[in-house]
Amino acid sequence: MKRHTLERLACLAWITLATGPMASLSTQDLTITNARIIAANGAVIERGSIVVRAGRIVSAAPGAPGAVSGKSIDAKGMTAMPGFIDGHRHINTGPNERAQMQALLEAGYTTVLSGGGPAEGNITLRDHIEKGVINGPRIIPSGSLRLNNQTPEAARAEVRKMAEMGIKFTGEIALTPIPGPSEKEIDVLKAIVDEAKKAGVMVQVHAVSSAAMVAAVNAGVPLLVHLPNKDWVSKEDAKKVAAAGVKVLGTVSFGSPVFGVFADDNTPRFRDGKAWPAGIIDGVRLGEEAGYMPVNARTIWDAGATLGYCTDTTYDPKAGLDHELKMLNVMFSMRDLVKMMGPNTASYIQMSDQLGTLEPGKLADLILLDGDPLEGYWNWLKTKVVVKGGVIVVDKR
Repeated sequence: MKRHTLERLACLAWITLATGPMASLSTQDLTITNARIIAANGAVIERGSIVVRAGRIVSAAPGAPGAVSGKSIDAKGMTAMPGFIDGHRHINTGPNERAQMQALLEAGYTTVLSGGGPAEGNITLRDHIEKGVINGPRIIPSGSLRLNNQTPEAARAEVRKMAEMGIKFTGEIALTPIPGPSEKEIDVLKAIVDEAKKAGVMVQVHAVSSAAMVAAVNAGVPLLVHLPNKDWVSKEDAKKVAAAGVKVLGTVSFGSPVFGVFADDNTPRFRDGKAWPAGIIDGVRLGEEAGYMPVNARTIWDAGATLGYCTDTTYDPKAGLDHELKMLNVMFSMRDLVKMMGPNTASYIQMSDQLGTLEPGKLADLILLDGDPLEGYWNWLKTKVVVKGGVIVVDKR
């Protein structure tokens, strides 16, 4: 009995050393061979290798590597692509954080930008992962900031407080969608945008109507966490977004019903488990949002704006990935999704130089899929190996 206990403790200690942030550099050296590699912009290397040193990609090239570095993985024809980034998911510290963060990793997510909630809880969750207390994706914390009952001066003070805590993103700041934001909302928002530029904080706005979206763009907001889901986005308004350099996240499955996630009873539900379509927030009770968002995503994309990926969910990560990909599949090619979920989302979270593509110099955040993602979205659900910063954090081979 004692021997088994000691063996189990030794195993846990090894896992902590191998996956925690204090892991030695040798555990962050890795060589992957015999992989189909999805390179930048969907280019494909049919049989190639990836070499990682000190947690960064040294090479991603055809054929065998010139020299093997660290641990070796024979991919045996699996596909290597960048780890998934969720640009807007509601997460926070709590009693279930270990299981929730592990589920995110196993779905293929290596980086998550928090959608909001108490900044202190976001920071605690990030620290638990970075210190190796729990296993999880890279967490980028955000801080909640409301427009209601705020003065411009008070809002500026909140932004400064956020910056002092090391928070680089506001959570989603809600603008009234119908009939549109009030003059007071816009005054406060402009103050936030101005102060955030000085403090080095990125402002994210929840604008779910065309009126709110255009008002946010005119106020100088750089990031929109949602597409409009209350009306159709015109080509003219989409061009305004693109011309202003505003980056947008999709959440195209917001209004579409979920099946088999909350209960296996073939009943359509909203993404919080409530009845669909009646449970849709600020909905018109007809489920029209299910049509608006995918079409608006394509309109924004075709206008040349940077459209990234997010789920904005709290339920099972793999189910959320499946739901979002199904809706994206209606309007976008798989090559489009490679760009959307990789470089575009990395750009949204301000990490284009670190993430989003498998290129030399970037962080070694990658996944191995059992299938070809360019054949169909269903292969994006077959994650077998997850590497974060050169460390193997999931291995289901």
